[in-house]
Amino acid sequence: MTAGKGREARDTAAGGRASAATAAAGSVLPDAAGELAGALDLLLADGALGVLRRFRPDGAALRLAVGLARRPQRVAGTLGGLGCELARITAGRSAVAPDRRDRRFADPAWTQNPLLRRAMQAYLAAGQSAERLLAGADLDWRDNERLRFVLMNLIAAAAPSNNPLLSPVLVKALVDTGGLSAARGLRALAGDLATAPRVPTMVEPSAFEVGKDLAVTPGSVVYRTEMFELIQYASTTEQVNRYPLLVVPPMINKYYIVDLAPGRSMAEFLVAEGHQVFAISWRNPDYRHKDWDLDSYGAAVVEALDAVRAITRAAKASICALCSGGIVSSMVAAHLSSFAQLDTLASLCLGVTVLDQARAGTAGAMIDEATAAAAMAASAARGYLDGRTLAEVFAWLRPDDLIWNYWVNNYLQGRPPPAFDILYWNADTTRLPAALHRDFIQLALRNALVTPDAATMLGSPVDLSKVDSDAYVVAGIADHICPWQSCYRTTQLLGGPVTFVLSTSGHIASMVNPPDNPKATFRVGVENPADPAAWLAEATSVSGSWWPHYSSWLTARSGGTKKSRMKAGGKEYPVLCPAPGTYVHDR
Repeated sequence: MTAGKGREARDTAAGGRASAATAAAGSVLPDAAGELAGALDLLLADGALGVLRRFRPDGAALRLAVGLARRPQRVAGTLGGLGCELARITAGRSAVAPDRRDRRFADPAWTQNPLLRRAMQAYLAAGQSAERLLAGADLDWRDNERLRFVLMNLIAAAAPSNNPLLSPVLVKALVDTGGLSAARGLRALAGDLATAPRVPTMVEPSAFEVGKDLAVTPGSVVYRTEMFELIQYASTTEQVNRYPLLVVPPMINKYYIVDLAPGRSMAEFLVAEGHQVFAISWRNPDYRHKDWDLDSYGAAVVEALDAVRAITRAAKASICALCSGGIVSSMVAAHLSSFAQLDTLASLCLGVTVLDQARAGTAGAMIDEATAAAAMAASAARGYLDGRTLAEVFAWLRPDDLIWNYWVNNYLQGRPPPAFDILYWNADTTRLPAALHRDFIQLALRNALVTPDAATMLGSPVDLSKVDSDAYVVAGIADHICPWQSCYRTTQLLGGPVTFVLSTSGHIASMVNPPDNPKATFRVGVENPADPAAWLAEATSVSGSWWPHYSSWLTARSGGTKKSRMKAGGKEYPVLCPAPGTYVHDR
C-alpha cells in the first residue's frame, strides 16, 4: 500500500468512524472488563490517575477479611507459627535467613550484629506469614493479584534495610564522609519530591548525552512527517540483504532503546550482520497532537514501510516492533491482509508485546470500567498522558529494585546513582496523545484483538489469524510489565508460522541482549502448543543472546543479498540531517 492510499484509507474511515474497540466499550459489563484487562491498560490508567490510589482499601480488602474469617484455623496456625518463630528469633535460635540473592542484607552487619540480625529475621518471618495468609484466603484471581501488589509493596517498604535508624550502610557513609552523605541524601530527596515522577532518581540526567554517548550508530534522517522521523542506518558491509528491516519502537518511549551505547546497540549489530536497518523516531506529542489515535499511528507505520521499500527498491520489508509498537504493527499487518497486500511484509518480529490481554498478571487484575473512564477523562483534559507518571507506575511494579534500592543508595548513603544506559533511556520519557491513550485502554479492556473483526485499523477489520507472514515473537521470563505467558499467546493468534523465543531477562533487558553478555541465554521451541507451560517444558535452552538467532532467522526471509548502496535516501527521500535526528531531543 502506498502512503497516499494509507492516508486515503484513514481519511475515509475518519469522521463518522469509530473503531469496534471504541464503539462497543460502553456495553462491556464491569466484571467482564476486569477479567479481560491487561498490562497496558493498567499502566496507562495508573499513569493518568496515579499509582498510589492502588493502596486505598477497596472491595478486595473486604473479601480478604471475609475469607480469613471463614478459615480461623488456618489464620490461627499461621499466626501461631509466627509467634513461635519470633520467640526463637528473640532467643537467638532462629534459622530464618535471606535468600542468597537478596542484596538488601548483603552487609555483614545484618548477620554479625545481634540486634540487626534479629530485626532482619523478624521482618522476613512476618513477611512470609503475611504472604501465607493471603494465599490461604483462597481469593479469586483478580482479588489475589490486587492484594498481592499492595502486600508486595508494603513488605518491600518495611524492610529494615530502608530504615535510617537501623541501616549499617548509612552509618558507614556518615563516618566515611564526615556527615556529608546526610546532606547529600537530604538534598537528593528534596529534589526528587519536587518534580514528577517523585521516585528516587535512577540515573543522573547528565550521565549520558543522546547523539554522543547513546544513539550513535551512523545514519541519516531520510524522511520526516509531523508524527515521526525515519532513520536509515549506514551499511557497513559490501553485501546487504535485499529486504530491509523497519524498527517500530513503542509510542510511550524513545526509539534509541534499539541503539544504546556502542556494543549494546541492536541496530549496530544488525547492520554489521548485513541488514538494511531503518527506525521510526516518534515525535514527543503535546496538546496540539491530542487527536492522534491508533489509526494515526497505524497510518504512520504504513507510510514508513512505503518509504523504506522505495528507498531500498525492495518488493518487501520486515518489521521489528516493540511493546506498544507491536500492537499497532500487528494491526497494520491485519490491515494489509485485508487489502491483499500482506505479501509486501517479509516478516514480523514482536518484542515484549501482549496482544491477548486476558489475565495478564498483576496488571490484568487492577482495572475496571470506572477506573478506565476516569483515566481517559484525565488525559483528555490535559491532551496527553505524561510519560513521567508512567515511569512512576513502572517503578512501583518492582519496588525492591526500582524504589528502595535507590532510596538506600541516594538518600541513606548520599551517593549518586550509577550510570546505566537502560535506566537513562527509561527516564527520558515521552507523552502519549489523549486519543491514543483512550484507544489503547479500550482495546485492552475488551481484549479486542483475540476476536476477529472486533477492532479496526484504518477502516479495515482486524483479524490476526489472516496475518500469515512468518513471525518471530520475543518475551522475557522475568518481565513484570508483559508476562511472558501473555506474550506467548500471540503464537495462537497469528495465522502463519511463529518462532517463539524466551529470553532470561526482564521487560527491557530482554531486548538489550548483546552477544558478548556471558550470562545471556534463551529458550526456543519447535512446536507452539496452546499451553505456555507445555511449550516451556519442551523448549531447548541456548547459551548466548537471541540477537544472532534472530539475525539468521531474518536473513532467511530477506530475499537473498545484493551489493550495498552506501548512499542514504534517494531522489524523493533526501538526507535531512544526521542520526539521531531532531525529534529524539524533544522534551
